Parts: sequence; structure tokens; C-alpha cells
Amino acid sequence: MSIASQQPSALRQRFRPLYWLAVSYALIGMLTRIALLFMVGGGVPHNPLYWTYAFGIGLVYDLITFVYIAWPLVLFLWLTPQRAYVSRAGQWALYLLAAVLLCWLMFVGASELVFWGEFGTRFNFIAVDYLVYTTEVIGNIRESYPIGTWLSLLALASVVIVWLSKRGLRASDSGTRFLQRAKVVLVWLVLTVITAVAVKGTYKDRSDNAYVNELAGNGIYEFVAAFRSSHLDYSRFYLTLPQEQAFSRVRDLVKTPEATYVSDDPQDLTREIRHAGPGKHLNVVLISVESLSADFLKEFGNKKDITPNLDALTSQSMFFDHLYANGTRTVRGLEALSLSVPPTPGDSIVKAHNNENLFSVANVFNNRGYQSDFVYGGYGYFDNMNYFFSHNGYRTVDRNDIAKGETIHHENVWGVADEDLYTLALKQMDSANAAGKPFFLHIMTTSNHRPFTVPANRVPQKDGTREAAVAYTDWSIADFIKRARSKPYFDDTVFVITADHCASSAGRTSVPINRYHIPLWIYAPKYISPQRVTRQMSQIDIMPTVLGLLNFSYRSRFFGADIFQLEPGRERAFPATYEKLGYLHDEALSILKPQRLFEQVRPDFDNGDAVPRTPIEQGQVDDATAYYQTAAYLFKRGLMVKRPEDNTPVLPAATGTTAPVGMP
Repeated sequence: MSIASQQPSALRQRFRPLYWLAVSYALIGMLTRIALLFMVGGGVPHNPLYWTYAFGIGLVYDLITFVYIAWPLVLFLWLTPQRAYVSRAGQWALYLLAAVLLCWLMFVGASELVFWGEFGTRFNFIAVDYLVYTTEVIGNIRESYPIGTWLSLLALASVVIVWLSKRGLRASDSGTRFLQRAKVVLVWLVLTVITAVAVKGTYKDRSDNAYVNELAGNGIYEFVAAFRSSHLDYSRFYLTLPQEQAFSRVRDLVKTPEATYVSDDPQDLTREIRHAGPGKHLNVVLISVESLSADFLKEFGNKKDITPNLDALTSQSMFFDHLYANGTRTVRGLEALSLSVPPTPGDSIVKAHNNENLFSVANVFNNRGYQSDFVYGGYGYFDNMNYFFSHNGYRTVDRNDIAKGETIHHENVWGVADEDLYTLALKQMDSANAAGKPFFLHIMTTSNHRPFTVPANRVPQKDGTREAAVAYTDWSIADFIKRARSKPYFDDTVFVITADHCASSAGRTSVPINRYHIPLWIYAPKYISPQRVTRQMSQIDIMPTVLGLLNFSYRSRFFGADIFQLEPGRERAFPATYEKLGYLHDEALSILKPQRLFEQVRPDFDNGDAVPRTPIEQGQVDDATAYYQTAAYLFKRGLMVKRPEDNTPVLPAATGTTAPVGMP
């Protein structure tokens, strides 16, 4: 037999372990999908077409991902000299590398199950985001799961599988040379480049069921795709209108009867908001509660009675029952509440570069002599919170401000228990009051977050469960208000209680609207009459509405509106993910997507399902485009910054104008 005829056989011998890895990875992918399919439950109907799509397209993405993850083995098979490779040491080195790769891939699969259980998706931008904060994320995993046991079992399973399948890992090479092996590596490199350029994660999104689309994906591939899209430039990836037309639309959309534009500049959204009479310089305490979904409340059908205090507060407050969050992350809620802007694709403004000195809610309060604080129970470097708030008109107060020796009833990796956070907040309120200053506090809670551990003897629910965390959140808010009631400033304080986002973002559609439904209470017994507000409302409308209730006349560039000034029929909301930008108006949900795509659906507000809306209402797509395009443009060009003229006093409107709704 000639040497030439031996060479292909020798190369196949050398690179045969790649087949072993490919089969192993395909099996891991299949088993992961089976487990995720069971976790979805009724989210995926028992339809063989859905299953065929999820597993068939999923196998394709697994094989594409295999091209990337096989590189450590490809390099080993290429670079190891023939004599060393077929030696006993070379064989054991191959076993070790195979076991390490297998253990890592099974760990990724197990991690996907955990991630899916929390977020209802494959790895996405949230997973990328969390890698920046390894202390909190690793701590959260350690406190939530028996990670040591899991890792030990995975390592043992890897060793056993490698040993049982060692025939597929035999180190055989009847005579290859370095340059011959390099040809295989070159082909592998070309294949890597082609798949990276030609294949996109969105190609799998052809099913009408979002769960099926997620199942058809691959966790590692989705993670890399999310990393690459973490800084999405709106004008490059999304639908756009001519700039002049976009700003003209937005100027019409954000204009309300009590507002007057200060200039004819088509790109200037600065308005003077005028109310009759002087403003009410009441204290304001804004509590953005971690993951407080509306469906935790008895008001919205929950039967577990885990929020008795908030349920009772509903009849004592101005309660808003059709409020929708901007996103699915805390930073999106903070962005909406502090800046009153639609979400930008990719990173939140809270985490973006050049996010200093923006026109914020704190600026409006500070111009009236308020002390504005952002109070957080964890360490505020997380998610860039301290940097953002301290550079946009707020003093930052966090875990570092709790002195040694002070009572801490409980803490976990995310921060101190909510009751200890409220103790910290009360100190800031006492301090401001003692200095004769009104105060605006934005408090961000943490207890309603995995690992869901709470202080002992506070709630009857089992510690470490979501029910316990929600019940404790409810208890601690009631305890905070009870303690505040004993303060001399209580009667002159407005409590604004809402959520940063919902507890879950999963659904059968790309933007399941029920996963954005959050509650809002505005509670001030002396000043605000209990009432229910049933109008649809956006999270960006919360603080403009509060400023309206305070009767403030001020300059504004907020995209949000005082809901009591917005004419009926103009309500809208901005539910979004990191790349899908929603616009909810008139029972239609328009969703802008990368590659300049869009869809328009009629959402089911109860279960989050949706059906395509036909014909398309193009005006609403254009409105959505105008809102998101102008917000992204203004931030990118540095036009959201606070200007000296923003401090210009605004005189009240002529007497005779009606007082804000709900105020005496």
C-alpha cells in the first residue's frame, strides 16, 4: 500500500476524537432540550411539529456551536507530535482533556436549566451582564444551590463517561506530519469563519411560539450572540424614520395640555410644565421593589395571601392597576424612574458610558432645595448604580453606610434585609428633616431575589422560597410605614411604591405583556384621596405623575407624562427586552427588532399570548420608531444632559386651573 493511500486514514485516526466530542455534545444538547421542554410545561403545546422544529433546528445550532467549542481539542490533535501522541502519557492527556471538556459542557447544560428556571430563556444578555459581577453572581449561586455537590457529581460523571467510551478516544496515528495536520486545522478555521459570518441566532426565530424558538437555540451560541449585541446602535440595527420626521412625531407625542415648548428647535423636547398655584414641597419616598409582579397580589387573582399589607394598602392609596414596566432588569426600572425615558437597546443608560449629568428627576427636586438620595441595601457598585446616581443629582447611600455594630437582622450576597435597608433610609430622612430640608428618597430593595432568604420569625412561609421573599417584602414595607408614622414628617410625606420589573420574563411570545404588569401605590393619607386609576400607564410616567400631584411647575425633557394630564386615548407603554423594543398602545403591541424588522400583535393581557394584528397599523409602528429612535439619538449625541437653563424658575399657570387629581 502506498504512502499516499495511508495518509487519509492516518488523518482520520488522528482526528477521530472529534467524532467522540461531536456525538457527546449532540447528546448533551438533546438531553438539555428534553429537560427544558419538561420545565416549560404547557408553554409548548403537544404538537409534533413544534418538537421537530425545536430538536431539528436545535441540532443544527449544536453542530455549529461544536465547531467553536472543539477548538481546544483540534489544537491538541494538531500540535502534539506523533510520537508523544501515541505514547501512554499522550493517551492519558487526551483522556484528561476530554474529561475537562465534557465536564464543562455538562456544567453549561446544568447552568442552562438553572437560568431557564429563573428567566425562562436560554442564556441571553442577562447572563453576559452577570459575568461582570462575579462576587454577587457566584455568591448567589452558592447561597441558592448545593454547587459543591453538583460540581463533584459532574466531575464524577465525566470521568465515568470518558472511561466507558474510551474506545472513541483511542490515540491512534499511523504516521501524520505537522503540515498534514495543519490542513485539517485550516479547514476548521475556514468553517469557523464561515459559520460566524453566515449564521445568526435570529435565524431560529421562525416559530410562532417563543419557547420553541428558545429551545431551538444553543446556550453557548446564544451567550456569544448576546455578548456581541450588548452595545446595539439603534440607527444601525433598527427601523428609522427621517430624523426631522421622527422628532416632529415625538414632539407631538410628548406634548400635554399643561406643557409648552420653550423653543422651535425641532430636536429640543424641553417643555415648561405649568400648574396653577404654588407647588407642595412634600417629602417623597419612592420604593422600587425587587421583582414585585402584579400577579403576586390578591387584587390580581393570587390565592396564596402573601401580600396582605399591600392588599390592604390598595384601598388606602391612589392605586394604579394597568401599569407596565420598561424591561426585565433592575437597571431598566431605575432608568425609567430616574430619567423617564424609553429603554435603549443593549445596555441600560445606567450602565452605559457618558451617562453623567443627565436631566433627571433628582434635578427637579434639587432645584427646590430637596435632599435627593438613592438608598440601596447592597453594594452600589453592582450594575454601576452608585456611579450613575451620584453623577445625576443623587447622594448614594448603600451597605457601606451601615456602621459596624449596627443591628443587621439578615443579609445575603445581594445585601441586607429590607427592614435593615428601611432603617438606613429612615436615618437619611431624619437627617434631612433635622436640617430643615424636604427629601426625595429612591429606595431599591433586594430581599425578593434568589436565594430568597429572609430574617427568622417574620413570615410563615418556608425560608428560601419565592413565597417567603414576597411575604417578607410585604411585611417589611408595612413595618417601614409603621415606623415612619411615628416621625414628625410623616403627614408631609408621599410614599410611592412600585416594582423595578416582574419576577419572571418568560412567555410564549417574544414580549409577553403579562410579564411587564406591575403595581403602583401612591400613599399620603393627609393629601391624596384613595382611588383606583384604571388607565394604562408606563413606568416612565410614574415620576411625572408624582410631580404633577405635587403641583410642581418646572422645565422638563422627560418622555413620560403626568397621566392625569394625558388625554384619554393617548396612553402607551414601552415593554422591552435588551434587543426587542415594544410599544403598547390602543391594545396593539408593536415590536421593533434588529435587522430593521418589526411585528405588530394584539396581546392577551392575562396570559401574555398574542395574535398577529392585521392589517398593520403603520402609524403605531412609526410612533414606536420615533420614540426609540429619538431617545437613542439624544443620549448618543449627549443631548440628554442637564443644562444651566433647566434651573430657570417656571411661573405657575393662571389661577382658575383645576388642582391635581386627588389633591385637596
